[in-house]
Amino acid sequence: MATRAQLGQLSPAGSAGAEALATGGALSAEGPGRPAPLQDETLGVASVPSQWRGVQGIRRETKSCQTASIATAEKAAQTRKHVDAEVQTEAPVPVSAPSVSPHDDPRLAAFLRRVEAMVIRELNKNWQSHAFDGFEVNWTEQQPTVTCLHTLGYPPAQGEGLHVTSVSWNTTGSVVACAYGRLDDGDWSTLKSFVCAWNLDRRGLNPRQPSAVVEVPSAVMCLAFHPAQPSYIAGGLYSGEVLVWDMSHPEDPLLWRTGLTDDTHTDPVYQVVWLPEPRHSHRFQVLSVATDGKVLLWQGVGAGRLQLTEGFALVVQQLPKNTKLKKPPRGETEVGATAVAFSSFDPSLFVLGTEGGFPLQCSLAAEEAALARMPSSVPLRAPARLTFSPHGGPIYSVSCSPFHRNLFLSAGTDGHIHLYSMLQAQPLASLQLSHKYLFAVRWSPVRPLVFAAASGEGDVQLFDLQKSSQKPTVSIKQTQDESPVYCLEFNHQQTQLLAAGDAKGTVKVWQLSTEFTEQGPRETEDLEQLAAEVAT
Repeated sequence: MATRAQLGQLSPAGSAGAEALATGGALSAEGPGRPAPLQDETLGVASVPSQWRGVQGIRRETKSCQTASIATAEKAAQTRKHVDAEVQTEAPVPVSAPSVSPHDDPRLAAFLRRVEAMVIRELNKNWQSHAFDGFEVNWTEQQPTVTCLHTLGYPPAQGEGLHVTSVSWNTTGSVVACAYGRLDDGDWSTLKSFVCAWNLDRRGLNPRQPSAVVEVPSAVMCLAFHPAQPSYIAGGLYSGEVLVWDMSHPEDPLLWRTGLTDDTHTDPVYQVVWLPEPRHSHRFQVLSVATDGKVLLWQGVGAGRLQLTEGFALVVQQLPKNTKLKKPPRGETEVGATAVAFSSFDPSLFVLGTEGGFPLQCSLAAEEAALARMPSSVPLRAPARLTFSPHGGPIYSVSCSPFHRNLFLSAGTDGHIHLYSMLQAQPLASLQLSHKYLFAVRWSPVRPLVFAAASGEGDVQLFDLQKSSQKPTVSIKQTQDESPVYCLEFNHQQTQLLAAGDAKGTVKVWQLSTEFTEQGPRETEDLEQLAAEVAT
């Protein structure tokens, strides 16, 4: 009923479209204003063509592409390998011991009875003989010559005309380092120099390109690798400073330095040595000697500084008077030290080479105060205990025997090598090796009677006192133009290696023949006999 009322209300006021919608598109025949029943009607299909498809059909494009032709190939291979081998052995022949005729037995027994006493007597004599004492069979192949393994150099330093002033092997024996400076006349205090290191075990070694290079503002006079840390190396400068570098950090290698203080040397430092601390054998100090007459012990502390812990001073008035020496110039009281070597048997005993040409036996345990007017933060002591007979000029190098507690060598500008005993002032022997200076001498670490010397004539001379005490066993030509050889060091790990540095800025590594690395029979006894002759 509600629906019909609503439709009735819409019919009079509605539009024709509304009425058509209500009646299905036609008015009822029953009259206007009266609703007619809804009816179904089917109309025609309306079709609207798509203009977009027509446009796209016009714009249709056809495209194609062709790749390059694919190359093909067919190959075939066939091999045939055929080997025939035959081995033919002869029929085995049984081996049997030859039969002994029973007729020979009595004769053989009689012969053995006749010679028995004689054979036993000779065996007893041989058993008591000492002809082969100390003889050891050497099964290694003998090397007939000394050969040059490496010729090392740093072109920027050589271009400046710098000399190799010192060489040192690290504790593993695989790295050799050299210092560049000057040893001839002139003021080299402001000269820039270098410390270079080569790892000889590194694959692709470049002899003209060091493994590590450290630039130093003053000439470096000496080097010494740390006894336990393979990359630590100490150096003494012309300016009097002592520095320690870590060569494994070439971008920032400086570990410690003394700085320029009242404790610093005022003259060039000619040698540095690492020493174990008395109470801590795993910790080391650096000992330095210089021509200002001071021997100083330094300890690395924080903030990259070397701190002075002990000091010694060489004063003319306190030298032992057991040997007659030349009077020093008026007003001169200090004795300049040029070289140092420590005993292998007494860690407190050491020998100093001096500008005056006389070696000094000294002790770290000395307690006497030094009569020195040098400023120092620690009390300076007088270390000298014995003065030895002098050379004809300054001493450049000293070396203590690793096989005998009393023997040491010294080399000087007079061209002589002196062999001394700690027990007396006069030398055992004096050998003239050169008409020019001798700059270095070192005992062999493996042969008790072998040592090497570096000459101002460009030679490295090897002596074997078991063969001759007057002339070198081998003389190696280091420089062809006779430029001086300033330094040399044996390799204590690879004992067949010897490094030498010269005035041409070159380090040569020599491989020694087995005659310089293998001990001979009774060699230690011969050294003992030599030392006993000195003491008589």
